[in-house]
Amino acid sequence: MANVTKADFIAQVAAQAETDKTTAAAVIKAFEETVQATVKKGDTIVLTGFLKFEQGQRKAGTARNPQTGEPVKTKAKKYPKVSAGTSLKKIVNNESPAPKLKKV
Repeated sequence: MANVTKADFIAQVAAQAETDKTTAAAVIKAFEETVQATVKKGDTIVLTGFLKFEQGQRKAGTARNPQTGEPVKTKAKKYPKVSAGTSLKKIVNNESPAPKLKKV
């Protein structure tokens, strides 16, 4: 399996949308910033069937230092949480066909 870099991703989005790379990069950057700001506020973004972005919260508690075995207190903290939607899961599990990509 190959890793797709951000530049590769931008090029593919530009090809799919039949636009230039500059416009595609601007749209992707706007998408990232919107998700970050929205999740930071504590709101949830649901792209039905694709992805869900939300904020999770861990309670304060006690963990163990793996080297010494000593108990360590942990602070409560928030974290970003991303879940795959049903249609994405079906595509990954070969239950539905993946969209055809245009050549870059």
